[in-house]
Amino acid sequence: MLKGAQRHPTPAAPRFVPRAPDVTIEEVTSSAGREAFVQFQHDHYQGDAHYVPQILAERRDFIDPARNPYFTHARAAFFLARRRGRIVGRICAVNDIRYNQYHDASLGFFGLFECQNDPGLAAALFETAASWLKRAGLTSMLGPLNVAFHHDIGVLVEGFDSPPAMNMPYNPRYYAGLFEANGFARAKDLYSYEIEGSKGLPDKVLRFAQRVRERGLVTLRRINLGDADGEVKRIKGIYDSMIKPGWGFVPLSDQEFDQVVNRLRPLVVMRPELCFMAEANGETVAFCLTVPDTNQALKAAGGRLSRFGVPVGLARMLWKARKIDRVRGLLFGVKPGFRRRGIEALMLEETFREARRLGYQTGELGWVREDDRLIIHTIEGTGARRSKVYRLYERAL
Repeated sequence: MLKGAQRHPTPAAPRFVPRAPDVTIEEVTSSAGREAFVQFQHDHYQGDAHYVPQILAERRDFIDPARNPYFTHARAAFFLARRRGRIVGRICAVNDIRYNQYHDASLGFFGLFECQNDPGLAAALFETAASWLKRAGLTSMLGPLNVAFHHDIGVLVEGFDSPPAMNMPYNPRYYAGLFEANGFARAKDLYSYEIEGSKGLPDKVLRFAQRVRERGLVTLRRINLGDADGEVKRIKGIYDSMIKPGWGFVPLSDQEFDQVVNRLRPLVVMRPELCFMAEANGETVAFCLTVPDTNQALKAAGGRLSRFGVPVGLARMLWKARKIDRVRGLLFGVKPGFRRRGIEALMLEETFREARRLGYQTGELGWVREDDRLIIHTIEGTGARRSKVYRLYERAL
């Protein structure tokens, strides 16, 4: 059982399906291979109305060990599955050395999984990833993680009736069946919540937030773009303080954190009104970053910013960005010792008010671990409904 994971009933014996005999697996070792790896996802979802294609150039850099700082402390292998020469699936296996040192674990990750609806094909992919992780000396595998906890993780198991929000995974309905047919057991569920601006917040939430505000022990302020470097340090300090051995995250290196910041900076600059810091006795103790859900605009680009040197995709994306009517509650953190003081409710209430003032109609909050009862209670207290469930699976090696 994954260290720190919530326990669930275990089947009497794991079920495995035989590996498809007509499938060959090849490891990606070149730029051409990386191109095929990222392009397969784009091709795999052709015709899916809810799929949001990521920018292919960004995806190439993401899986390139020379360009992604995550791979300074993690080793990864990327694999493609072919049937009669045609690519029909992909997977990656990851040995995050720093994660295992920090959590005193022997856990391998797998992710970036895409596959046709064929359990035998999936078996070939899973066996390849498992063998690679086992050779690295690891004893269990967890996923899908794409490719670490601070990226999009989990397989969608509930909530197929709408597109994903930014930085959230998406997959066909049959994926969970491929995992379970190949001996994987549920490790943990992650929840996302939908909140509608037209409904307003319940009176009890407004009263609670007002009491916290009137006591004056905690004050909110908008993020200070004039002191961007200082704000980044304060946010990283809070983020690092929340992490502890047991399950999930590890402290990010400065290079990794800078990568996250550089991706988010344009969105924060676009709507700084939605990003708040909380202070108590002059100390920054919490942050809440909400941004426009750029997946609405990203879909218009179709995976490419330009074609034949003409920035058609970029133009379409920028045009659609003017019409974004949805926000994404992206990052939220409270220092240990300051939870249960109403900071969570105060920040949610202030964010909700600003989002409505700016004309946004809906928002997504999450993900939230199924066992983080305080945050779940706070979110559900706002009237938000659970809209999507993502699942992490594990299997012994």
